[in-house]
Amino acid sequence: MDLFDALTIGERGTPVTQRLGASAPLAVRMRPATLEEVAGQSHLLASGSPLRRLVEPADEAARRAAPGSVILWGPPGTGKTTLAYLVATVSGRRFVELSAVTAGVKDVRAVIEDARRRLATTGEETVLFIDEVHRFSKSQQDALLPSVENRWVTLVAATTENPSFSVNSPLLSRSLLLTLKPLSADDVQALIRRAVSDERGLGAAVTLPAAAEELLVRMAGGDARKALTILEAAAGTAISEGNETIDLATIERAVDVAAVRYDRDGDQHYDVISAFIKSIRGSDVDAALHYLARMIAAGEDPRFIARRIIVHAAEDVGMADPSALQTAVAAAQAVQLIGMPEGRIPLAEAVIHLATAPKSNAVCVGIDMALADVQAGKIGVVPPHLRDSHYVGAKQHGHGQGYQYPHDLPAGVAAQQYLPDELVDARYYHPADRGFERQITERLTAIRGILHTPNG
Repeated sequence: MDLFDALTIGERGTPVTQRLGASAPLAVRMRPATLEEVAGQSHLLASGSPLRRLVEPADEAARRAAPGSVILWGPPGTGKTTLAYLVATVSGRRFVELSAVTAGVKDVRAVIEDARRRLATTGEETVLFIDEVHRFSKSQQDALLPSVENRWVTLVAATTENPSFSVNSPLLSRSLLLTLKPLSADDVQALIRRAVSDERGLGAAVTLPAAAEELLVRMAGGDARKALTILEAAAGTAISEGNETIDLATIERAVDVAAVRYDRDGDQHYDVISAFIKSIRGSDVDAALHYLARMIAAGEDPRFIARRIIVHAAEDVGMADPSALQTAVAAAQAVQLIGMPEGRIPLAEAVIHLATAPKSNAVCVGIDMALADVQAGKIGVVPPHLRDSHYVGAKQHGHGQGYQYPHDLPAGVAAQQYLPDELVDARYYHPADRGFERQITERLTAIRGILHTPNG
């Protein structure tokens, strides 16, 4: 048996990893055998979708119309490898898997040549799955182009990084890009329950109480593989100790981490995030980091944490330090790109920035005051000199007449009315005397002095 035979689908269509039986990891044993068992990704698996046509071609014409190369982009544990297996197993194709971490150009060319020979001699089609394709060099990616062009293989490539930046343009343009979403809590819960009861999994050898199941779901963070890996470790711990129940303490021992106990009603969840927010607002950086650590240790979704940080950069820091919002957004993007546990570092950086920054809620108060006036019907009409004057006949109605172009004036500010008559004296933004807003106060006082000078 050569190297590639060891990585392919057997004659009966069963993956080698499934034939290993109980010796294979739980995540491998529970890999879906049909599209109906796939958790999440319903947006990609709708009837008639390109992916479904690739997996389940109705006839030869449908198979020819299906995409010849697919790039699956999504976070870890969302089903990229699973979908690649299904493309091969359900449609009866041969499956070959290469890892971009270990394979070189020579390996790629050998697989392609073997697939080409099989296609020409026996008509056997090959699905080539390349995991972490973003790690392939330009030359390795270029080596794939002839096989994609000529359909010697059906290429399914997986990546956790944005293909626009990590995949060569020629390969990207020849491929159908499909974006996978993180699994929802319900998706992970259903997957865990199936793994506990299914004979391929734990076969009901242990039970999983609701509190432990809830903890597992949170710790997984939308990652199916992580959920099943933790479940397998906890089950092994429970069985080795002679227990039939996986409780919170068992999970803690299995993964060597203290579980932060959020109760089932969610009170602890909301209490911790509330304390986190108020610690940032109160400038207690140590408390803010403590609550950040509690949420991370409890398996809270890091994207949820990042969203709250962004909100409070705008709401509680605002223009007192405009760069705080930039740091918060950068932290959210970093978490999306690198995932956890590394994502804890940019999250902590953003928390430290926000907690130690000068605070002002003037932005939040200002926009809410403006919205309140609008919702109360205080709208008025746009002053004539501010109306659009670019269309034919606009000047006949006085549109744009008398408008002063600020750049033509020494101070760069024109003494003219901008608000409707009903709101001419409205003042929504009141900067605080802290941080950058202290400078804004000085400039804003001068600007308003010019804008509201009688008679212009």
